[in-house]
Amino acid sequence: MTSLKNATLSLGIGLTLLATAALGQQDHSAHSGHSMTDKSEPPAMEHRDMQMQGGEAPPDARDPHAYSGGFTLTEGPYAMPAPRQLVLADEHIFWSVIGDRFEYASKGEILEYDLQGWVGTTFNRLVIKAEGELSKGDWEESQTEFLWSRAHTAYFDAQIGVRLDVYDDGENREWLAAGLQGLAPYWFELDVTAYLGSGGRTALALEAEYELLLSQRWVLQPRAELTIYGKDDVENHLGSGLSSSAVGLRLRYEVSRQFAPYVGIEWRNQYGKTEEFAEIGNEKADSTRYVAGIRFWF
Repeated sequence: MTSLKNATLSLGIGLTLLATAALGQQDHSAHSGHSMTDKSEPPAMEHRDMQMQGGEAPPDARDPHAYSGGFTLTEGPYAMPAPRQLVLADEHIFWSVIGDRFEYASKGEILEYDLQGWVGTTFNRLVIKAEGELSKGDWEESQTEFLWSRAHTAYFDAQIGVRLDVYDDGENREWLAAGLQGLAPYWFELDVTAYLGSGGRTALALEAEYELLLSQRWVLQPRAELTIYGKDDVENHLGSGLSSSAVGLRLRYEVSRQFAPYVGIEWRNQYGKTEEFAEIGNEKADSTRYVAGIRFWF
């Protein structure tokens, strides 16, 4: 049996060698009549003869920067009669109202709100920011800003306008306002605004927020706010330099993305001349508030 296997293997190897030799001889005979300098074969392409794609476009080529052959939405043979049939996405007018804080603090029976509304397009908007505080049902103070907002980068809007301050016990103030609002790296929401008032008054307000998602419903929001004034405002008990700060934590439960009740704690401090004005008026310069409220938008 072993001899039969060896004979079969030897026969297979021999047939393979014969077939290979025959194919090689046939290929040699097929090319034997041709020389390396045969004019029927295309000449070898040298590197200096090769050209890269591109170069100048022909004179009758279409302008790649033209829109539909140079026609616009309102002119040309293909324009639809008025009114326009095509409205691009950045031409639509949208609006929104955001209640970032609408909360009650039992200490002092204080109701505080921080609202923002806007109307406009993707690039240009009218923005209204409103903050205020009521104590035991009486109006204490409010700040209202009317701003024109223009998209400056993909994440920040440049804003310019006016701010109106109304005090129950003090002098009302009017300011010119200019600032930036948007989303900083690492998902921090920033709002920085500089103010210029009458009599050479200046102010700077900085606000930062961050949202830490504990789950799909529970969100922890740290928040910090600083206020700086360029000169004393005795009538409103505000001192120059770093005037006040507020740092807080709010934990909310999002019943929906548009409605979320929350609870939190906030530490407020006053500094410099503002702290001295508070002590003169028998008020505490530092305070801790436990708050409960709702956050909403529509």
